[in-house]
Amino acid sequence: MIIDIHGHYTTAPKALESWRQAQIAGIADPAVRPKASDLKIGDDEIRESIETNQLARMRERGSDLTIFSPRASFMAHHIGDFQVSSTWAAICNELCWRVSQLFPRHFVPAAMLPQSPGVDPRSCLPELVKCVEQYGNVAINLNPDPSGGHWKEPPLTARHWYPIYEKMVEYDIPAMVHVSTSCNACFHTTGAHYINADTTAVMQLIQGDLFKDFPTLKFVVPHGGGAAPYHWGRYRGLAQELGKPLLGEHLLHNVFFDTCVYHQPGIDLLTRVIPLDNILFASEMIGAVRGIDPETGFHYDDTRRYIEASPQLSAADRHRIYEGNARRVYPRLDAALKRQGR
Repeated sequence: MIIDIHGHYTTAPKALESWRQAQIAGIADPAVRPKASDLKIGDDEIRESIETNQLARMRERGSDLTIFSPRASFMAHHIGDFQVSSTWAAICNELCWRVSQLFPRHFVPAAMLPQSPGVDPRSCLPELVKCVEQYGNVAINLNPDPSGGHWKEPPLTARHWYPIYEKMVEYDIPAMVHVSTSCNACFHTTGAHYINADTTAVMQLIQGDLFKDFPTLKFVVPHGGGAAPYHWGRYRGLAQELGKPLLGEHLLHNVFFDTCVYHQPGIDLLTRVIPLDNILFASEMIGAVRGIDPETGFHYDDTRRYIEASPQLSAADRHRIYEGNARRVYPRLDAALKRQGR
């Protein structure tokens, strides 16, 4: 199988965005704030939004299954208070679950958390529990910066986050470390803020000793790990100066990187620098970079082409990246596939 571990519902029916705009307007004027029940999206609308977009690309490119979560830039945890985020997360998570019910052999859901700046992460637990136990979610997305580019929360290694980690360990689910929209004009959302966050997460984990407390905790750092693989020598050296173990021991039992890197040299570097057991196939298709590369004639986010063309990868290596590693890092996904006979 070819399992894409990084997909977002970027093509949701327009009614979702309209409802969200009304919700945001209702922050200042509660009289116009919509109820969750006011949002009406039928199954046929969901089918059309998927069949003509993500599913069409999957068939064209030869991928089989996508781990599917709400649109990352729409999470916008910095907008409103916890109640706003809680209602919004519940709506978005239910839509991704409905996609997985309509297309059970092609999509499996991952949950957005109802984070809010300065709010105790324990507030996220009811939504997390619901998504795993009722919706069959196999992972969560964890935003290390719900302030949207101002980095007001403690680092990922702080006890602040432990309630979420404890639940992740209990359910044996990984978290993709994924920020949302930047509200800081210094940082373009997808070109700077996302990559900054990926790199920051790696360095925070190097600085701490989180995995001594949670030896089975698993994180996926998206977008190829930000700058970390390109500067792997820097991070190895910094870990050494900090008196930490070698990164293979300190980090790589618990931290994994996806292949959302949109050119051949980037994938070639990733697969040379990072151990192949720590690389999972992903494309984030119909996401941040949707255009066609004039140098190749193919979409930038058609990442399978780069894996196939990497000269140092054997058939066994590709199997690990496409399927084997995902089944190991996402045990609930593996169990769901086995129930389907796959």
